[in-house]
Amino acid sequence: MALAGNPERAGQAGATQLLINPYARSSGMGGLNIANCYGIESIIINPAGIALTRRTEFVFSHTRWLVGSDININAFGFAQGFRNGGTLGLAVVAFDMGQFERTTMDNPDGGLGYFSPTILNISLSYAKVFADDRIFVGSTVKFIHESIPDAAANGVAFDAGVQYRDKQGNFKLGVALRNIGPQMRFRGEGLSARVNISGAGGTFTNAMHTPAASFEIPSVLLLGASYRIGIGGESEIKAREASSGGTGGATDYLFSVVPMIGFYAHSFQNNQLGAGIELRYKSYFMVRGAYLWEPDLTNKDQAQNAFNGINLGATVELPFRTGENRYSSFGIDYSYRPTYFFNGTHSIGARLYL
Repeated sequence: MALAGNPERAGQAGATQLLINPYARSSGMGGLNIANCYGIESIIINPAGIALTRRTEFVFSHTRWLVGSDININAFGFAQGFRNGGTLGLAVVAFDMGQFERTTMDNPDGGLGYFSPTILNISLSYAKVFADDRIFVGSTVKFIHESIPDAAANGVAFDAGVQYRDKQGNFKLGVALRNIGPQMRFRGEGLSARVNISGAGGTFTNAMHTPAASFEIPSVLLLGASYRIGIGGESEIKAREASSGGTGGATDYLFSVVPMIGFYAHSFQNNQLGAGIELRYKSYFMVRGAYLWEPDLTNKDQAQNAFNGINLGATVELPFRTGENRYSSFGIDYSYRPTYFFNGTHSIGARLYL
C-alpha cells in the first residue's frame, strides 16, 4: 500500500501557521501557481517569483480565517527591485486569535481576566534574474514568534525556490522548498509553579519548572508547472502593462488562459495534488479557480485539511500614468475557500505597483 505524505506524523509539527496563505491573489489558486507566481505574494509560495518586481510594490491583505472561529489574519508585503536584476522583499503576517479567559492551576475556572495570543511571522527575501529573464532564483529567511502570557517560542526558517520560463514566457516550471529550520520550544515563567515540599526540616516552598517539549516546523516541497495559451494579437498597451508589473510577463495577448498543476510534498500531513486555471483579460481582469486534492478528502473524519478542495478568486487591476512612458498599477484581489468546518475563508487584498 502506498501512503501519501506522512499521515502517521500528522499533528506533531508546530508553527503550522507557516502553511497558511494570507494573500488574496495567490490563495485563489490554492497556492498552485508555484511556477508562475510573481510579486511579493511569491514570498509565501516560491520566493523566486519576487524577482519579477522590477520597481516598487506594496501588498496589503486581510483574511477572515475559518469564518465563525473569530480568527483574522493581516498581511503586509513590500518589494523593491534593483538595476542589477535583484529584488528585495519584506513580508509581515500577524494573526489575531481573539481573546481567551486566563486560568491558572489555582484558578482553573478563570476570573483572572483575558489575554490574546501573539503569532507573528516576518520574512525577508531576495531574488535575482538570470539567463535573459528565463531563470529566477530566490531565498527567504523567516522569523517566527508565538507567545502567550509568560511563555513564548521563537524560531527561524529558510525557503528557497527556482522558476524557469521559456523564451516566449508561455511554459513555466517552478520548484520550492519551504520551512527548513531547527526545532522550536516554548520557554518562560509561565512554565514554572510554586509548590510546597515537605522534608525532615519542615515544609518549604520552592519553584518548580516544567520544560516544554521541542517541536519541528512543517517543511514542505513544492513542484509546479503552467502553460499560457494566448488569444488575440499583441495589444498597444503591452509596453505600459509590462512597465507596471502586469501579470508576470504574460501581458502580450488580449486574452490568456493559463492552466497549471502543482504538488505539495508535506512532512507532517497528507501530500496534496492540484490543478487550476486562470482566465485573463489583458492585465485588467483575472478570474481563477483550483481544486486541491489529498487522500480521504471527501471523508471528514480522515481528511487532514479543513478545505474541501475548491479555491476561487478574482482580480481587478488598473494601470495609471506616473510619468512619460511610465505606468503604475493598482489592483484589488479577492479569494474564497470553502471548508468542511466553520463557514469558509475569505481574503481581500490590495496591490500597488509604482
